[in-house]
Formats: sequence, C-alpha cells, structure tokens
Amino acid sequence: MAIAIAVILLVIGSVLFHFLSPWYFTPLASNWDTIDLTVDITFWVTGVVFVLVNLFMAYAIIRYRHRKGLKADYEPENKKLEWWLTAITTVGVVAMLAPGLVVWAEFVTVPEDAGEFEAVAQQWQWSFRFPGDDGVMGQSAVRLMTIENPFGLDPEDENGLDDVLVFGNEVHLPVGKPMKALLRSKDVLHNFAVPQFRVKMDLVPGLVTYLWFEPTKAGRFDLLCEEYCGLAHHTMRGDVVIEEQADFDIWLAAQPTFADTLAIPVADATAGQALYAPCAACHGMQGEGNLALNAPKLSGQEGWYLRRQLNNYKNGRRGTDPADMFGAQMAAMAGTLPNAAAVNNVIAYIQTLPDLPAAATISGDVDRGESLYLTCAACHGRDAMGIWSVSAPRQAGMSDWYLATQLRNFRSGLRGTHPQDGYGEQMASMSMMLLDDAAINDVLAYINTLPVDDKPRQVAILEQ
Repeated sequence: MAIAIAVILLVIGSVLFHFLSPWYFTPLASNWDTIDLTVDITFWVTGVVFVLVNLFMAYAIIRYRHRKGLKADYEPENKKLEWWLTAITTVGVVAMLAPGLVVWAEFVTVPEDAGEFEAVAQQWQWSFRFPGDDGVMGQSAVRLMTIENPFGLDPEDENGLDDVLVFGNEVHLPVGKPMKALLRSKDVLHNFAVPQFRVKMDLVPGLVTYLWFEPTKAGRFDLLCEEYCGLAHHTMRGDVVIEEQADFDIWLAAQPTFADTLAIPVADATAGQALYAPCAACHGMQGEGNLALNAPKLSGQEGWYLRRQLNNYKNGRRGTDPADMFGAQMAAMAGTLPNAAAVNNVIAYIQTLPDLPAAATISGDVDRGESLYLTCAACHGRDAMGIWSVSAPRQAGMSDWYLATQLRNFRSGLRGTHPQDGYGEQMASMSMMLLDDAAINDVLAYINTLPVDDKPRQVAILEQ
C-alpha cells in the first residue's frame, strides 16, 4: 500500500511541477512557433502516458495485492490486450513523429528571398561573415587560415574580396527578414543555438551545415554553443542583435571587407619608434615594465594581443570603469594613436625590443598553483606562452604583479563586463575558479617557474 501511495504522489507532484514551474521556454522571437507546437505535442503524449501507466501501476498494486489464500492466475497471452496496446502505441508514436517530420521539411527548405551569413566557430569564440555587394561568398579553406587570415579566405577568389568580416562574438541581423546561417567549425564540434529562435544546428569540422530563421523581435539575444566543445565550453557565448534594416545596414557598412584587411599597409617599426616615446615614460625604453608606475612588461607579448587591448582602450571596452584608475590612464594614452596604421607601427616597434623575462615579485604554493593552472593551460598553453588560435595571450615571463591585478579586476568586475568585450567576458568567468588572492598567487608562482622560449612572435594586423 505504501508503494502505491508513493506512486500516486509522484504522479501528482510531477503534474503540479510541470504546470506550476517557473522554468519554461524563453519568449519566442522567430518564425519557428511550430517547434513549440511539436514540443507541446510531445509533452502531452508522454505526459498522458506517464500519468496513465503510473496510475494503473498503483491500481494494480492495490487491486492485486497479496491476500491470504489467493493465488495468481497465469495468463501467458492476451491477444485483445496486445492489439489495444499496439494500436495505442502506434497512435502515440505517430502523434509525436509526424509533426516533427512536417517541421523538418520546412526547416531544410530555405526561402528564396532569404539573406545569408556565415557563423564560424572555434574554441571558444564566434566570428561572422556576410557576402559583399556581389551577394556571393568567397571560397575558404582550413589550409589558408593564419593569424592574418583567420577566416581562411582565398585571396585569389574575386568573389571573396568584398566579403564583410566580423571579428568578434556579436553579429547584427535585420528584423523581419529570413536569414540562412552557414555554419563552419575550425576545430571541434560546436553548436549554434539562440534559445529564443528555437532552432539550432551542429557545426562539424570539414562540413558546412546550415539553418534558417526569421527574427520577429528586435533586441539582443544570447548565442550559445550547446555542444560540449572543451574545458571552457560554458564561456563560448555571443550576441545576436536584431534591429531594423536601416540600422543593420549602417552596422554592416562599418565592418571591414576582406579586401580592406589585405590592403592594410605593412607595419613600419621605424615610425613606431617615435610613437612609442610616450609609452616608454611608463613601460620603459625596452618595454620592460615599471611596477612603480603600474606599467606592465610589453616586450615579448604577441602583437595581436597588444593590438586588441589598444583597440579596447580606444573603443571604450576597457578602462571606463571609474574604479579602474590605471585603466583610465591607459585609455587616455591609447587615444594618442590616431588610426590603425599608428597602432600597427607602435606594435611593430615593440616586437623589436629584447624579450627579457620580468623579475618575479609573487611567491606562493607552486605545487597547488600547478594543479590550478591545468584549467588555464587549456587556452594559454602548458608552457603559458599563449595560443593565438584561441586568442589566449602569453603569460610566462610577463609581469606577474600585473597578471595578479588583472585577475582581481576580472573577478571584481572592473574588467570583462563590456557587452562587446567577448574575450574579457570569457576571462571574467574563468577567473572565478581562483577563489581568493592566495589561489591567484599560487598560479602565478607556478607560471614564474616556466621557462620562456625564444620562438618569434607574430604581429596581427586584423581585429579592427
């Protein structure tokens, strides 16, 4: 009897939880209301089966409970019951599968008037590409991917020269227009999913998959990778901004084309030397850094990372928090570099400076730090020399006190909170694994034990 009561309470509790739970679909923001309908049908079919089967089981437990002197009947076959079960099961399965097949037929049939864009995934970032004025995407290949050409576009393909490139985790799309998303992965399995759009699709290395949707509401929506793609999978987030066509056109026109990236002049280290003079007042003539002035070591750091941070300061993505006094100072100094050529030139000069490892100023438990660093190594490398393909800068041989300050800034929200600083947002999330200052010191103490190799550093001229 107790078992029967428990089963009945389980049924009642499950039904109440379903109808009273605050957790349900996010508000629909695309044309795919049919997805919701198929899910609702599945809920009702499986829910009714769940209730009936469990209530019948409770009834059977009570009705056929053990009674002294009674003996169970043995009935190996009951064709009437089997026919009923087969028929009911068939109806239930058809009710669940048929709507899905109808929706799938619509899902794979892209409207002829649909726009097109490409979403490129890699651990743990998104980037995007739109066709240019010719309306045709250029050819791409993994073998062509480099630090200067992260999309792997073929410079010999004229169709690709006017392709619009979006270097970052934020993409804009027009409201009320069907859009086809071509999905490409650089490394492992990923998944393109916006919960409010109700559709998602895997990105498979070596293949170009696709999905389509029509945004119906303006706003900012989270882009998620819903395929476990590695240790930092949970930080692989982006933003899809849905806006009016006119606003979308303005945003798209502000993005660089592939031809623009090819036309960027070669950086001039000689010109950069004069531009570096104001920087030297804090960072040192050799880029060695100065703890007293809170200026970190620059020499030896990858050019692509220096460029990103200078642009972050110039664009207000970093150094705008009133509590970040040193960031505000750097934002003002970055503003003295008037254009992309000046930024490239000063970085080119910094790359010529001798790479002398910074003196260690932090001590801690090296063994514990080694254990904690295993998570960091997924992006920054076992040698802490940085991995450009996942946008993780070098740490070994750099100013440990500065790294400690930045980790605390990420943890406290002084850095990594700007909506367009996707990489900072990732780092802010990962920094939470270091629970206190002691953990930060332990990790940096371990990094201080790592040797610094002498492999050449590359200067990235992208990421406008």
